[in-house]
Amino acid sequence: MSKNKMRLAYDMHLHSCLSPCGDDNMTPAMICGLAKVAGLDIIALTDHNSCANCPAFLEAAEHYGIKAICGMELTTAEEVHVLCYFHSLDLAMRFSDYVHDHLLPIKNKPSIFGHQYTVDTDDNVLYEEETLLVSATDISFDQVSDILEDYGGVMVPAHINKTSTSVLSNLGLIPEDSKFKCAEIKLTAGAVDSETSSIESLASELQEQHPYLKKCRLLINSDAHTLNDIQEPIHFIEVEDDTTDAILDYLAGK
Repeated sequence: MSKNKMRLAYDMHLHSCLSPCGDDNMTPAMICGLAKVAGLDIIALTDHNSCANCPAFLEAAEHYGIKAICGMELTTAEEVHVLCYFHSLDLAMRFSDYVHDHLLPIKNKPSIFGHQYTVDTDDNVLYEEETLLVSATDISFDQVSDILEDYGGVMVPAHINKTSTSVLSNLGLIPEDSKFKCAEIKLTAGAVDSETSSIESLASELQEQHPYLKKCRLLINSDAHTLNDIQEPIHFIEVEDDTTDAILDYLAGK
């Protein structure tokens, strides 16, 4: 570990019951409680195209004494998934309102896609979102970084090793004018310490194929949609301290 830096275990791609693909028992309180038991230091809630469960998430995280980051998994016009992280709840909720106005006006069908519940810290359902949250927005990939600047947000292209909904699968390349300084690799289901070498090999392969990634930090997250998917404390970042600002500075390549 670098001198005077903190080494913190993380999982920064988690879906709650607000995401239609997330289990209904993935409430903010359940996520935070399980993450605490698992021994994680940092978690981030990244529901599809909404931050509506972030208020309960932050409250639950404070109760359990675990560091929580407000986030979102944005779907661009090209159906590329981008993780967006914010310095504060206020900024996250403002961006959430902005994104909602840019979603395709498709009504959710819970029997097909799943429920979209916004809940409180006692798991009470406050309301069910009617607009389908997994649809694309009209925000293009090359707009995301500049738009996020207005909300103090940081972009991290999601699961770049997936064969769908990633910048590499959907665009076929990383645009030369990209500004992001961190990208995500999706953790293999059930991954353990013995898989670390294969993940590092994959990261090296991706960096050789796409030289832009050589100047990026890489996150390895679970993309959890069930409680069992939340990863163990096997991946770490080194930051100046455990504040939101320090964590987002790391993601921004500072």
